[in-house]
This record gives sequence, structure tokens and C-alpha cells, in this order.
Amino acid sequence: TGEKPYQCSQCGKTFSQTSSLKTHQGIHTGEKLHQCSQCGKTFSQIGYLKKHQSIHTGEKRYHCSQCGKTFSQMSNFKTHQRIHTGERPHQCSQCGKVFSQMTNLKIHQRIHTGEKPHQCSQCGKSFTQMVHLKSHQKIHTGEKPHPCSLCGKVFSQTFNLKKHQRIHTGEKPYQCSQCGKAFTEMGQLKKHKMTHTG
Repeated sequence: TGEKPYQCSQCGKTFSQTSSLKTHQGIHTGEKLHQCSQCGKTFSQIGYLKKHQSIHTGEKRYHCSQCGKTFSQMSNFKTHQRIHTGERPHQCSQCGKVFSQMTNLKIHQRIHTGEKPHQCSQCGKSFTQMVHLKSHQKIHTGEKPHPCSLCGKVFSQTFNLKKHQRIHTGEKPYQCSQCGKAFTEMGQLKKHKMTHTG
């Protein structure tokens, strides 16, 4: 008949079964009744638990028809599809730059806020992204995983390797807008520009 005699005292939502009402009430109380047998994580609703369990089972129900990649969660699948559609729904209110993922927008916004949440425990230097911190930490560990294919010299960071490779390639990507003279490094260009300003 569609009758829903069980009402939530918190929000007024009605349910046909007491079990459904109890599950729903977990949203308000914070009570988490459904536990994952694999890792012990608890959830307020069975639907959330089932969604979570796909992480353990490796079940991938969502298939991208464009590239064949599969996903266990709808949210990840939808985010992935933006690679193909070019959709970028997340816009920076400061500069207008757009992003396909909210996480990328949040990382970008640190440019404006100056927030650098990833700090090096060795020297205290802070970074906007974890990947930049990990790259920096190689300075302290002495790890140099990036060798030059032309001369064998090794570098701790890809940035320094690319800079070094310009010796071999002769590439000078930094050009003076006033006289056209080109340089291998930004620092060299800045120093040169001072000759024009006097």
C-alpha cells in the first residue's frame, strides 16, 4: 500500500519498516551499526558498507567505454570520464582557473592562500604538495634516482636533470622579450633583463 507508519523524530522522514528507521537514525546519532568484516570500519547505512566493501573484493562494476578502464566506485568513474569529455566543473574563485577534480582545485588554491601543509622533518621547509616534499627529501637522503642518459650524471630531482640536459641539447627556453636573447635558466634571464633597465 506504500504506508510508512514509522517516523523519524529528528527530521520527520517516514519509513515502512522499523529496521529502515533505525538505520536512518544512525545519520543523526552518529551511530554506525554496519561493520566491515575485512577491516572493521563501521558505517551508518548498509549501502555505504557495500560501497566500501568493493575496495576489498576488487569488484569493478563501472566500465569506461572510451578506454576500457574499470572502477569499483561510481564517483571515481564519473571523475575519470572528465578526461574524455574535457569537463572541468571546479573553478577557482580567485583566478578563474578550472579543474576536473575538487582535490586539484584545493591544491591549486594554496597558491593564493600561501598554505604549505607538507613540512620536511629534516629542515622544516614546507610544500604545497606531498609529491614536492618527497622530491625535496631526496636532498637529505642522498638518493639520486634520475640519471642523464647522455653522460650518466645522476640527480635527486627530475627538475635538475631536465636543467642539466640542456647542456647536451642546447635548448634555451627562456627568451628576453626585449632583445630576443635566450637562456637555459630563468635566473640567467632575470639577471640579463637588468641590463635593459640600467
